[in-house]
Amino acid sequence: MTTRSGSAKYEGLGRDGKGHVSTQSGVLSDSPYGFNTRFEDAPGTNPEELIAAAHASCFTMALSFALAKAGYSTGTLATTAKVTLDKDGDGFAITRSDLTLTGKVDGIAADEFATIAADAKANCPVSKVLNAEITLTHALD
Repeated sequence: MTTRSGSAKYEGLGRDGKGHVSTQSGVLSDSPYGFNTRFEDAPGTNPEELIAAAHASCFTMALSFALAKAGYSTGTLATTAKVTLDKDGDGFAITRSDLTLTGKVDGIAADEFATIAADAKANCPVSKVLNAEITLTHALD
């Protein structure tokens, strides 16, 4: 079993508050976040961006391992995830994660690539934890 951690601190309340987020690995260390990084374009990060990065990386790694298991040994995969935050009553909800994948895998047929990619989308751990619509668009070079 693997356990990873992240932490957040928020000083002040509401729009005037300023937050900092850190990860166990130290990749993020007191990185700023808050209303202005979430709903405006201020420097820093936000939860949706972090979820998008987590989903893109998890899916891409799951697909890489699935392709290797299917016997493929060379290729390149690049995924972008776009996470949508929508108004939900008085609050907000993450309603979808749209994955866009471009791949180059030597010797694979398009239909086999689509099948393996769809399985990776459904079964990567981050896809399983998200309670949102998840779409996948893919292309082979």
